Amino acid sequence: MGRIVVGADGSEGGHAALRWAIAEAKLRGLSLEVVHAWQPMSPTWAGLGAMGAAAEPPVGADELREFAQSVLDASLAAHRDELDDLDVEARLSEGHPASVLVEASRHADLLVVGSRGLGGVRGMLMGSVSRHVVHHAHCPVVVIPHGVERSVH
Repeated sequence: MGRIVVGADGSEGGHAALRWAIAEAKLRGLSLEVVHAWQPMSPTWAGLGAMGAAAEPPVGADELREFAQSVLDASLAAHRDELDDLDVEARLSEGHPASVLVEASRHADLLVVGSRGLGGVRGMLMGSVSRHVVHHAHCPVVVIPHGVERSVH
């Protein structure tokens, strides 16, 4: 059975991408892999300052991983009814979202992402993650524009 991979970051764009990927997986009879990437905070999170003194991040890796898992769980819960009758795998991966999604695309028939996620400038048409995966994925990529809904009949 083929597979659609979708990036889910809890943003409006992430939810739109997940809705589109669910509908497409049902239409094509494919399984769905819902991926959420997270990164530990860099020791330079505070900019190190002029003195170059390293500071501890305010949140540890365990807390960040737990928060990332809660984002993934909430994304799945928001679409619970739509996910019925689908073979779904949820995957939490440590790493930069663009790198994690490109790697996940190696075993996918299609990669789906929102045009903009949680980071960056809201006025941009495409965020850095969607722009990166379009150029580096190992399979076709669908970028769901902000505000686009899809219905399957």
